Amino acid sequence: MRIVFLGTPDFAVSILSKLVEAHEVVAVVSQPDRAKNRKGELINTPTKEFALNNGISVFQFEKIRNHPQELRELNADIFVTAAYGQILSQEIIDIAPYGIINVHASLLPKYRGSSPIQTAILNGDEYSGVSIMQTEMGMDSGAVLGVKKIKIDGKNCGELSNALAELGAELLLEVLEKIATKTVVAVKQDESKVVSCKKISKDDAAIDWMKSADEIYNCIRAFNPNPIAYTSYNEQRFKIYEAQIAHFDGECGEILFADKNNGIIVACGDKAVKITKIQAPGKKAMSATEFLNGNKITVGEYFGK
Repeated sequence: MRIVFLGTPDFAVSILSKLVEAHEVVAVVSQPDRAKNRKGELINTPTKEFALNNGISVFQFEKIRNHPQELRELNADIFVTAAYGQILSQEIIDIAPYGIINVHASLLPKYRGSSPIQTAILNGDEYSGVSIMQTEMGMDSGAVLGVKKIKIDGKNCGELSNALAELGAELLLEVLEKIATKTVVAVKQDESKVVSCKKISKDDAAIDWMKSADEIYNCIRAFNPNPIAYTSYNEQRFKIYEAQIAHFDGECGEILFADKNNGIIVACGDKAVKITKIQAPGKKAMSATEFLNGNKITVGEYFGK
C-alpha cells in the first residue's frame, strides 16, 4: 500500500522503520524541528532524521490543516499516524481512500489523550498495550481495528514506550494486511469505559512524600526519561531516576538512611523508597553509592522541604 506516515518522536520511528520494510511509504510528515543543540542549532526530529537517511520525502507543517493539497498530490492509499502531535481536520482525514489509522499506546478506550504510557504507570496498572484506531474527529474516539497488550512489569516510561512501539509496529502490519484484504473488523469503543489522560508537565514530576511508597515508585518510573521526578533538599532540586520500595516507616520525606550499606532511604506516607539513581544540581546522574562518595545527605533531615 502507498502510505503517508505522520509521526514525530522516537516512538514513531520504531514503527516507521518496520513499516518501510513491508509497504511503500511515500512521505513522512513530522512536527517542525524545535529542539536545539548546545550551539543553538535546530535538531531534526527523529522521524525527519529517519526519513532523510532513507530517501523518503519529508513535510513539516506548522499547521497541517492548511496543507491538504500537498497531501492529496501524494496519492496515498492510507495515512498512518503515531504520536504525530497535531489535531487533524476532517478535510485531512478524508484525503486517502482508506482514511487514517492511528497507533495509540493504550488499551482503548483507556487511556485517551496525550500521556497514555505515563498514566498507566502512574496508576499502577498491571497491563498496558497498543490499539490501532480509525481516526475520526474526536480525541482518540474512533473504532478500534486491533489490540495487543503487554505486562508492565516494573518498566519505566522509556522502557515501556520501546516495548509498545515494537508491539505497535507488529500490530500495524497485521491491521494493514486485513484492510487490504477487506477482512478487518472495526469495534466501536464503549463510551461508558472511557478514561482520559492529560498532557504531562514538569510540575507533575514533583515528588509528594505524603503519598505512599507505591505511588512514588510509580511516579519515578512514569517520568523517566522525561521530565524526571524531582524533590527539594537544602533548597536545591535533586532529580530521582530510579528507586525501589523499602519496608521502613518514618515521617513523610524523612531521610532514614544515607550510607553506602543501606543507600538513600526516604520515608513516605506509607512505607519508604530506596533511591538507587539520583542527580544533584549541575552534576551527572549517578547511582546512590557513587553519589554518597562525594555528597552528604543527612539522616533525620527531609526531602521535599
